[in-house]
Amino acid sequence: MSTRCQLRFVRDLDQGRTTDPTDPVAQVYTHSDGYPEGVLGRLHQLKQLLEATASVRGPAYAAAQYVFLEKLTTLPLYLDLKREPDRRLDASSPADVCDPSRMQHLAQPLFLLGHGIEDPRQGIHGDEEYLYIVAIPEYNLAQVEPPAWQVAVSEQCGFPRWDAQTDAAFCEATWQFEGSLTEAHGQLIETA
Repeated sequence: MSTRCQLRFVRDLDQGRTTDPTDPVAQVYTHSDGYPEGVLGRLHQLKQLLEATASVRGPAYAAAQYVFLEKLTTLPLYLDLKREPDRRLDASSPADVCDPSRMQHLAQPLFLLGHGIEDPRQGIHGDEEYLYIVAIPEYNLAQVEPPAWQVAVSEQCGFPRWDAQTDAAFCEATWQFEGSLTEAHGQLIETA
């Protein structure tokens, strides 16, 4: 069963609740594994990776990097030599993975599906179970300690879904957690 979710990457949590089309928001749809334990773990890993490589560039870049890392996690499935030949890629380099002639036998490979960049003005599809707001503050390279990312995690299905307008879902959601990513990762993972 899929656990769908939407993540909004913004500068601050309040900005993630607005429907103002002039606010810069990067919104990502995830088709599966959208439960808090998974998403918060992957966000925590992303933050550590971006900070260790001095690659933090703000919300839009973080959203793109989140999708990239999510895609990377499904690639090993298609490179596994133990899989049947009609369910794997014969690839020896990353470029091979992008060669359509090597994929003609695969129907809708997971690494090409499962995530999307959404138009925040359109709200959500309506079948998501969780919403997340990920606030990434400005980074100053002279800082000794990196700033904390803030997150808001909705209650499961705690927002307008199929039977209501979905464009205001982030404004109307009830949140089970609001605070630092580190605290959310520790608190919500332990209770799972």
